[in-house]
Amino acid sequence: QIQLTESGGGLVQPGDSLKLSCAASGRHYGTGWFRQVAGQEREFVAAISRTGGTSYYADNVKGRFTISRDIDRSTVFLLMNDLKPEDTATYYCAAAGRHIGGSYYYNPSEYDYWGQGTQVTVSA
Repeated sequence: QIQLTESGGGLVQPGDSLKLSCAASGRHYGTGWFRQVAGQEREFVAAISRTGGTSYYADNVKGRFTISRDIDRSTVFLLMNDLKPEDTATYYCAAAGRHIGGSYYYNPSEYDYWGQGTQVTVSA
C-alpha cells in the first residue's frame, strides 16, 4: 500500500505562484495531479512518468504549471505560476501501481492511490 501526502496549498492572489508537493511512501509508477471543484468532476492537471523523463499537461495549464520529480523519485512537485481564479480547487496527487503510458495518464481511473488533497484558492 502506498500513501501519498500533499502539501503546499494555500490562498494566493492572481498572478502569484505556489509549489505543491506529493510525498510517496513506496514504489510506484506514474504520478499525476488532478483537481476538483465541489460539484464538478475531477480534472486532469499534469502527470509525470516514473523516471521523470516524460510529462503531460492539460491545455489550460500548459506553459504555467511544471511537474517534476526529485532524484530519488519519492516526491513529485507541481510548480504553479501565474495562477488564475479558475485554478481554485482541491488538488489531489495520484500514483499508479503499475506501468501506464500515453493517454492513460489523463484518466483518473488508471491511478491506484490518492492523497487527501490540498486546497488552492486564487482570489484578489
